[in-house]
Amino acid sequence: MRIEHLALWTTDIDRCAAFYATYFGGRPGPRYQNEAKGFESVFLSFADGARLEIMRTTTLTPTVATPGAQRMGLTHFAVSLGSESAVNAMTERLRTDGFPILDGPRRTGDGYYESVTLDPDGNRVELTV
Repeated sequence: MRIEHLALWTTDIDRCAAFYATYFGGRPGPRYQNEAKGFESVFLSFADGARLEIMRTTTLTPTVATPGAQRMGLTHFAVSLGSESAVNAMTERLRTDGFPILDGPRRTGDGYYESVTLDPDGNRVELTV
């Protein structure tokens, strides 16, 4: 078993997709649109086979959470960068580019080396080794 993809609602597909392409190397595929359902999305593919679906709707009203909210259900996802120095470098790059760093870099009690940032829509993204 492996997780095939995660999906995120956004109000701006291009902005959100650009974040994951710029900082994590996601390669956007073609945009899908279903005008009858007021739905559009784009999948970003990553080098290891993981995919992220960025979605927008005009017919539903997804609940907007406070940026970085600790909510029930999916509350963050982790991106492995391969080394502590890569975590440090990406954390500084994101901070310099104006993205909030909520925690870290630090070693956690369960042995992870990580930091936590927010994407443009306020989703928590954990940067880890």
